[in-house]
Amino acid sequence: MAFTMHSHSGQFCPGHAKDQLEEVILHAIKVGYKTIGLSEHMPRTELGDLYPEELTPSPTESLAALLPRHTAYLTEARRLQTHYASQIHILIGFEGEWIRSAYGAIIHSLAADPSIDYFIGSLHHTRGVPIDFDRAYYARAVEACGGEEEKVYEAYFDEQWEMLQALRPRVVGHFDLVRLMSSDPGREIRVASASGAETTASGWGSGVWERVVRNLEFVKGYGGWLECNTSGLRKGMAEPYPKREIAEEWVRIGGRWTFGDDSHGIAQVGTNYWKGLEYLEGLGVKELWTLERRPGGEDGVKAEVVEKSVSIEEFRASLKLE
Repeated sequence: MAFTMHSHSGQFCPGHAKDQLEEVILHAIKVGYKTIGLSEHMPRTELGDLYPEELTPSPTESLAALLPRHTAYLTEARRLQTHYASQIHILIGFEGEWIRSAYGAIIHSLAADPSIDYFIGSLHHTRGVPIDFDRAYYARAVEACGGEEEKVYEAYFDEQWEMLQALRPRVVGHFDLVRLMSSDPGREIRVASASGAETTASGWGSGVWERVVRNLEFVKGYGGWLECNTSGLRKGMAEPYPKREIAEEWVRIGGRWTFGDDSHGIAQVGTNYWKGLEYLEGLGVKELWTLERRPGGEDGVKAEVVEKSVSIEEFRASLKLE
């Protein structure tokens, strides 16, 4: 029973993704998905939080369009959920944008909508600066953190810690996104002992790894899931999110995994899924977790959503990827 818990469309992420939402769903059916979690990006509320692509022709108009677009997304998602119910199980969610603590209340408010089954807790910013847009913006984030990449990593995981405590998201998105634009995305961050001093292969101290472990233990404690996000592979990295030593620690403490392609259009649906499954199997992972929406939830009341385990063997068997 193949699935994704992380997907986007050009219809509701214009300039950032491609294709209509219905086209994405139809392609997901074609490649063998039995469940698709729709997770369009949530609306932001500050002009300073717009991306460069949103600054023309008018930042004010771009910002004003975000909330109506989210409302339109929910309307269309409900229609598609009903229309394709016999072919694919559609979950309606969104990807949270933890840019600063003020967004916590906004995310809680959006999540309360009766249409919403879940949301992804993600960070795409550190110190208010985008870290995955391009290298120039990442360099600004480094500068905002004192000019050292180690401090960017520490700040990222500290802000992630704040997000986790405030939101306790069921799905934690691309846990280590901070490494995407870094000078060495494969850099080892796990603490090792060298002559009695705590260091990593990168030469950093223990601060980054301690934050990683703290955050993982908190997610495990409240029952959240880490996604194996295969988009890291299509963006040129050697491993999905999260990288191996983080994934090994998550397995060691008994954390649960979900799975997502983080697709931004038809061309990316299922991208690197075989490699992602092999990656998890190499870690000894045998099952993945998704959600099942139970019948009901009419008249403005949320439907019951329950956790569902899927073996990797079953997941693999339903895929029809070339």
